[in-house]
Amino acid sequence: MILIGLTGWGDHPAITAERQANEHKLYRYSSHFPVVEVDSSFYAIQPAKNYHQWIAQTPNRFQFVIKAFQALTGHDRKERSNFEVKEMVQSFIESIQPVIESNKLHSVLFQFPPWFRLNKSNIQKLIKLKDWIGDIPASIEFRNRTWFGKYTRDTMMFLQEENWIHTICDEPQAGESSIPIVFPESNQSKVLIRFHGRNVHGWNNHGQENWREVRFLYRYRQTELEEWAERIQHLKQKTNDITILFNNNSGGDAYDNAKQFMDILDISYDGLHPKQMNLFEDLL
Repeated sequence: MILIGLTGWGDHPAITAERQANEHKLYRYSSHFPVVEVDSSFYAIQPAKNYHQWIAQTPNRFQFVIKAFQALTGHDRKERSNFEVKEMVQSFIESIQPVIESNKLHSVLFQFPPWFRLNKSNIQKLIKLKDWIGDIPASIEFRNRTWFGKYTRDTMMFLQEENWIHTICDEPQAGESSIPIVFPESNQSKVLIRFHGRNVHGWNNHGQENWREVRFLYRYRQTELEEWAERIQHLKQKTNDITILFNNNSGGDAYDNAKQFMDILDISYDGLHPKQMNLFEDLL
């Protein structure tokens, strides 16, 4: 199974009409794609009612990749006790419980910041987090190169032993804050792939005011996606469950590249929402 989708559902002009009410955007999105990444959960633990609404707006087999709250990954740079973090994990789990119960959870994505280096303390943090989150599927994305290079094999073995879902990233190779494309050497139950674009000059913050706006400004070429199609065929020998998310949306390119990749892989999906909401869209 290969699922292809985007990060978020509200900022893709090719899908959502500007005058369309917010409550219709996810419905419209899920007429195109079978999976989405929830980004709002990174900025705040969402109330369960939000997840109930999103579940109701999506088809039965739809999947959510939910980003872990930023305080759990250390993006806020605040020191917390184990008790405080464990309590926060529990609150996060309670908030996503509707998604778990509806069988629509792909995984919780723990994306760690660039300063999350390979060291003993951070290894212990990963062990604790995975223990506290329990059997809930959890994917992990590093933003620091020290986890790979000469430690690639150790890192991959550690992730497998701790039951983390490996996230493969296509992103600019722009120093320590970016990671190489790393494929699993052994069989995996699930693999997540995130396409961030290859904007080398925009990846790191060099003081530009619009850094966040240009960081993911990139449109993949046909040849680059065809190279990835070959990689996907090899990856299918290691796992039967591949989820691909396009995050290169600073210029609105994620939708087009995702559809392009679906065509290259000759993928179509049953069970999506019908597209009838295209009718009367000026009234929505």
